[in-house]
Amino acid sequence: MIAAALFICVIALILVGYPVAFTLAGVALLFMLVGVAVGAFEATLFYALNGRLYGILTNQILIAVPLFIFMGSILKQTRMAEDLLESISDLMHHFPGGLGIAVILFGALLAASTGVVGATVIAMGLLALPVMLKRGYDPAVAGGTICAAGTLGQVIPPSIVLILLGDTLSSAYQKAQLDMGVFSPDTVSVTDLFAGALIPGLMLVGMYIIYMIALGIFRPSVVPPNKHCDDHPVDFSRLLKSLLAPMLLIIGVLGSILTGIATSTEAAAVGAVGAGLLAVMQKTLTKTKLASAARDTARITCMVFAILIGASFFSLAFRGYGGDELVHQYLTQLPAGAMGALIVVMLVVFLLGFILDFIEITLIIVPIVGPVLMAMGFDPVWLGVMLAVNLQTSFLTPPCGFSLFYLRGVAPPEVETQKIYAGVVPFVALQIVMLVVLAIWPGLATWLPGVLSGS
Repeated sequence: MIAAALFICVIALILVGYPVAFTLAGVALLFMLVGVAVGAFEATLFYALNGRLYGILTNQILIAVPLFIFMGSILKQTRMAEDLLESISDLMHHFPGGLGIAVILFGALLAASTGVVGATVIAMGLLALPVMLKRGYDPAVAGGTICAAGTLGQVIPPSIVLILLGDTLSSAYQKAQLDMGVFSPDTVSVTDLFAGALIPGLMLVGMYIIYMIALGIFRPSVVPPNKHCDDHPVDFSRLLKSLLAPMLLIIGVLGSILTGIATSTEAAAVGAVGAGLLAVMQKTLTKTKLASAARDTARITCMVFAILIGASFFSLAFRGYGGDELVHQYLTQLPAGAMGALIVVMLVVFLLGFILDFIEITLIIVPIVGPVLMAMGFDPVWLGVMLAVNLQTSFLTPPCGFSLFYLRGVAPPEVETQKIYAGVVPFVALQIVMLVVLAIWPGLATWLPGVLSGS
């Protein structure tokens, strides 16, 4: 039960407000030292820390994290995102709900170009929310649409969530196979997870758009058309120009990954360099903006890797005290079998999404429960996509969804918190429907990876 006490202490200190990375490492180290002193923890396990830390800092997959963050920061610092939103809005202005559809499409394209959720929600709150309110959109609908569209970066590649999940699930999948006596284990890559998340991500975009169309038909007063633009023809040359930059990035990044031309790390380099070159060609990248993008990248990357190192300490202590055996015993003894274990894990991940960021959940929870679930026969790619969609749902759910806090921080006073909560409820319902659909038809996540791998 020491492993359970370790887990409870970590969660409690995080809730109090201690930094996640230092809490994970500090509490784990304290438990290990006390355990060695009383003879409850093997001192030889300390030698594994050096190898774990070296493995994190030399992990080729994780190099993609700062590169994708830099790509997103460049897009945020330049006017490429603003021009894209304005152009799509002009194209959709003729009918009720058109601006909402434009915001959803903008969020999908921004997600496929950046993969950073917090930055996407904040950027969309600053760019799109004032425009939606000015054109008469109900504040609840406007806030809910921006929160939902901004979190598409959780599941639409290239997502930082999917990169971290891919790396974590790969290790968990190999452990699960070794535990089952398979000494030539298969592997699961970030590329597999990108391919698996593509169809569910696009389906979510489609479901959001259908909801916005339904609002335009049945409640046109809350999503009115922009009558001011009726006399102004759409500037297709401007639309093409604004679409060109993100589409080139998406094709360059996702195309190279899915066709097998490049690994996720190499594609991230293509995206980072490509975003910089496009900004230079459009003459929107100054030294000040480049320095700001570099600072944002360094800050977020340091946070990610600090949590990775802390999580490595935590997982070593948790397993040293037999925590993985405790979780395995609990999940395998549930009355509903494998499906019951999956439901419990999904519920825990959903609830933890209220208090922990996706990085902490991915690096703390997935290594613990992943091997158990995959040993029960669940496909690793399908499981990864289910976890990503689940995390996205928790990001949206009131009262503690992170996206709601991001938008609240940049929304004007007239957009009340209660209205933001009310606006996201329909999108949360759509997310739950997507989870159920994925559970019933796993092929939505496994078909494309199988086609690309030729299996």
